[in-house]
Amino acid sequence: MARPRRGRKLDLDPALVRRARTLARRAGRPVVKLAREHTTVSVERAVLRLAGMHGADPDGIPWVNRLVDAVVADVGLTAGAALPVFHALAQQGLAGRDVPVGDALVALAQKAGAGSVRFEVPDGKQATAARRAARRAAAAGVRRMDTARSTRDRLVRRLGDPPQRPWVYLIVATGDIYEDIPQAQAAAREGADIIAVIRSTGQSLLDYVPEGATREGFAGTYATQENFRLMRAALDETSKEVGRYIRLTNYASGLCMPEIAALAGMERLDMMLNDSMYGILFRDINPIRTFVDQRFSRQVHARAGIIINTGEDNYLTTADAVDEAHTVTVSQLLNEYFGKEAGLADWQLGLGHAFEINPDLPDSFRLELAHALLARELFPNAPLKWMPPTKHMTGDVFRGNLLDGFFNLAGTMTGQSILLVGMMTEAVVTPWLSDRDIALANVRYVLGAAGNLHEDFVPAPGGFIQQRANQVLSEALDLLERIGEQGLLDAIGAGTFGIMKRPPDGGKGLSGVAAKDTAYYNPATDILEADA
Repeated sequence: MARPRRGRKLDLDPALVRRARTLARRAGRPVVKLAREHTTVSVERAVLRLAGMHGADPDGIPWVNRLVDAVVADVGLTAGAALPVFHALAQQGLAGRDVPVGDALVALAQKAGAGSVRFEVPDGKQATAARRAARRAAAAGVRRMDTARSTRDRLVRRLGDPPQRPWVYLIVATGDIYEDIPQAQAAAREGADIIAVIRSTGQSLLDYVPEGATREGFAGTYATQENFRLMRAALDETSKEVGRYIRLTNYASGLCMPEIAALAGMERLDMMLNDSMYGILFRDINPIRTFVDQRFSRQVHARAGIIINTGEDNYLTTADAVDEAHTVTVSQLLNEYFGKEAGLADWQLGLGHAFEINPDLPDSFRLELAHALLARELFPNAPLKWMPPTKHMTGDVFRGNLLDGFFNLAGTMTGQSILLVGMMTEAVVTPWLSDRDIALANVRYVLGAAGNLHEDFVPAPGGFIQQRANQVLSEALDLLERIGEQGLLDAIGAGTFGIMKRPPDGGKGLSGVAAKDTAYYNPATDILEADA
């Protein structure tokens, strides 16, 4: 990804910017330590998926869930799943050169379900053999991600990137993957550069990943490996037709964040929504579970060359966009720290922010410019994702289309990287195809008429925009100081972000967390960290 040219337009004090990152590291380090010391059922399932495990039982529950649950019942997860599983494969005589590892793992899950396998954590030579077999199997999944990344790079070189920035990001969400595909292809022909397939409502709370192609989602389509494969193949065809590489986005969040990240890496998705705190705040998923899962998922994204999209825009749907603007900046700094610690490069940090100030507020557009430009200058090499207005949209579609035009204009004036297409019917109804067409026409007009306006737009020295941006940065520093003293987990519990109070011992999924012991082995992190 070409590095965008940015000027320094806000007169930010470099010492304060450095201080902000120092404070973010101080707040984030204890959480990283916690994540390193724990594992989750979803992390362990992701390891087995990388090793080739697939399929579901007659009730639709993936075999990988059945297998990890059996391990948990017999020996827990303190040593991870890989050692007991690959030891059992050898003991049961299921491992062999003529049998794919994925098929052998399914057969083991079936035997465990029938009660004919008991898992144990091996030691000595048996542990060494299990580690070798597990690493060999997980390495195949990592190689598959490497191949997908190389294929993406080759296609981008051959077909090219979109000629302009920001990239145009459009959502498709019918619930039926076979309806999503033609809509996504039509959107690409009309100017969309990135297609996001929204997940079915509530999928983030499922502690399993559905299997196969799906046609019954609600306000979105289920994230499954087959759905990923189908949409990626369709967009590859359209990429050749339109002469530019069309990127595909889905969601690596919720209780199955690590698994979805692994599946996305193997099926060549290009971007994934992956925020460090979204699941905690807006889905009431346990904070410890989330931070453990997000670290592993970001290690996978780093290796797969996937750009993450973070979810700071969501804070402004529950909290005031002016009063709480500094919490967005704090979250961006934390997401940057967590992302880089897990191996993500600057070009993979699609940090989020949003156009959510009440338009009836005096100087609302000037405030939006200040907030957007602050994000741009704090993270000059990150592909920022700028989110359209939703909170203050009404049933007046003409006002909504105008507001989206102001959003598009703010994006071009402040040099944003990824522009999510706003719909004039946002938050009122599921958009019609005609609404998407009008929304894309709005984006095309603004980008065509003012696409390079960021080169000319410089706020007045000492003026309203500079003062507001520096005020938000100052408030962010104060908040980071308090978080460092209080601890991030306690700060989340106190309702610091998005006014949601989520204590560390609450929320969904805590039972799926386990502290690692000295026998713990994860072949995927062994590979990812060794090669980082």
